[in-house]
Amino acid sequence: MAIARNKGFTLVELLTVVVILGLLAAIAIGKYQNTRRKAYDAVAVEEIHNLMKMSEAYFADYLIYPDAVGDLLDYTPSPGIVVTRFNRETTDGTSVVHIHLHHQNSSHYFHVEYPVEAIEKRDR
Repeated sequence: MAIARNKGFTLVELLTVVVILGLLAAIAIGKYQNTRRKAYDAVAVEEIHNLMKMSEAYFADYLIYPDAVGDLLDYTPSPGIVVTRFNRETTDGTSVVHIHLHHQNSSHYFHVEYPVEAIEKRDR
């Protein structure tokens, strides 16, 4: 007489599958968070480029760079962007726009003295 076997998984097999799925999820979540941080930084860099273009357009109209971000009448910051510094100053005899901004979900901020320096990424 044949012994009837239950068709199913053992507890060890089920636990092994759960552990493997947990490891894969941990890897995927880490990569996802890193991708999100890079996206927030990309939004901030694009925003600083927009401010530089608007400052240049302001210069073309008034032959002077703007004193404050409020002088750029059409400027509305992108969601999550915080402009912490925007002013006109003179560096080595050259008039520049000094900009600091960051995305509220990023640990970096971006700094530029336009048109003299390149954009620089720094930790907050």
